[in-house]
Amino acid sequence: MSDTKQLCLSGKGVTKVFGHGKTKTVAVDNVDFEFYSGDLISIVGESGSGKTTLIKMLLGLTSVTDGEIHFMGQPRDIKTRHKKKEYWKGIQAIFQDPYSSYNIFSKIDTVLLDCIHMRGGRRLPKETKTEMMREACSFVNLKFDEMTNKYPFELSGGQMQRLMIARIFLLKPKILLADEPTSMIDACSRATILDFLLKLRDEVGMTIIFITHDMGLAYYVSDTVFIMEKGKIVEHGSANDVILNPKAPYTVQLLNDIPKIHDPWEFSRNRREVSDAG
Repeated sequence: MSDTKQLCLSGKGVTKVFGHGKTKTVAVDNVDFEFYSGDLISIVGESGSGKTTLIKMLLGLTSVTDGEIHFMGQPRDIKTRHKKKEYWKGIQAIFQDPYSSYNIFSKIDTVLLDCIHMRGGRRLPKETKTEMMREACSFVNLKFDEMTNKYPFELSGGQMQRLMIARIFLLKPKILLADEPTSMIDACSRATILDFLLKLRDEVGMTIIFITHDMGLAYYVSDTVFIMEKGKIVEHGSANDVILNPKAPYTVQLLNDIPKIHDPWEFSRNRREVSDAG
């Protein structure tokens, strides 16, 4: 499917090393990847697998120790503050914790206006900006008139996550990195957030890269799945190939760790383990 699509983000030998000598930690170890426009990709791994470090490198928040990253077919250049801001017009992120994603001193109006200004709309009439903010809020089932003059901390966690997506609606980046975007909200809100993201992908044509430990989510939403273990990509391919026909032992382990409702629970064994532990 990706053969006819434009390569929007790729990496060759991308590596991140923290520390030196005996304290050296290789967080991301010589990984290669190709992400195509309009695709929905999941990078799956447990805590410590390196997936979040990789995302921070893709965003330019963490430096690359070795390797190359290409954006829209060209070597990425984010050496200056201006170049980094230009880069961020094309790539944005939604993080796991909505509470840490906002400046607590900025009202919601300012949060949304900053997005409009970043896209070159600083000189637009005030009425036009207000209508754009109203449309963005409406996209995620928020009422702008109820949001205006409030601070993000006055919203619920679900509302804050939806406001993050309203920001993305205004920015319309080519690539969205979503780092565990639904892990801190209830199941109903989780499904709603996923629907908004998929709708955004369809309407804007952006590439969405999910960072998750949830194999079920990866299978449900993804065109392509990458499995990370100890800083390395150990398997990748279509969601069907990776989830239904796993080849890497680590992928098999992740799948086996998913609770299966129809399987009988071994209560007697669990009770023995508790008894022995006591």
